Amino acid sequence: MSEHLNIAIDGPSGAGKSTLAKAVASALQIRYLDTGSMYRAMALFATRRGVSVSDEAGLRTILDDADIRVQYDERGQRVLIGDEDVTDVLRTQELAMGASTVSAHPCVREKLAELQREVGRNYDVVMDGRDITTNVLPHTKHKFFVTASPEVRAERRLKELRARGSMQETYEQVLADIKLRDHNDSTRAYMPLRQTEDSLRIDTSEMTIDEALTTLLNAIAEKQDR
Repeated sequence: MSEHLNIAIDGPSGAGKSTLAKAVASALQIRYLDTGSMYRAMALFATRRGVSVSDEAGLRTILDDADIRVQYDERGQRVLIGDEDVTDVLRTQELAMGASTVSAHPCVREKLAELQREVGRNYDVVMDGRDITTNVLPHTKHKFFVTASPEVRAERRLKELRARGSMQETYEQVLADIKLRDHNDSTRAYMPLRQTEDSLRIDTSEMTIDEALTTLLNAIAEKQDR
C-alpha cells in the first residue's frame, strides 16, 4: 500500500470531478492527475494512426507506440504524445466519446492504469476518472463518487463548450451524448463505472463548488485523523 496521500474520485462525465479534484489538490498543495485526458490522448493517437477506437485488435498493435506522458508546468497538467503537447486539442465532444469507447478495452485500460498507479506510488496525488477507486487506487482510504443529474451535467458541459467558442452543439445533443456515455461507462464488461461500498457519494446537482469542496476536504481530514 502506498505511503503517499492518494485521493481517488470516480463518477460520471460532467459531474464536476475534475473541477473538484483540482480544487482539492490546490487546497492540499499536492499533484492533480486528470486520468480522463490520458484516454482522450489515446483516442487521438489511434485516430491519427488510422485505427478505430472500437477496434481492440487494431489498438493492441499500436499500444507499444503510444508514448502518452504527463508533465506539469505553471499551467498545471500537460498531456504529451511523444514530444507533442496535445493538451489544448483534447477537450472536444468527439474525443470525449472516443475516450469512453477506447477505455472499454482491457489492453488500453491496463496500460494507462499502470502509468497512473506509478504516479500514486511516487507522489501525493488526487486522481479522478471512472475506475480510480475500483482499479487504479483500490487500497486508498480516501474514495469519493461525485455525481449529478444528466440534465445538470449537460447544462454545465454546454456552458463549458460555449466558453471555448464552440457554438454548434445543442443542449439536446450534449444531453444525449452524456446519457450514451453513462450507458457505455456503466455497462462495459471490463471495469465498469460503479460506486464502491467505501466511497463517499457526493451529488453536486444542487451544490456549489465550494460546498462540494468543503464536504470533500472535511472527509479527507476526518480519515487522516483516524
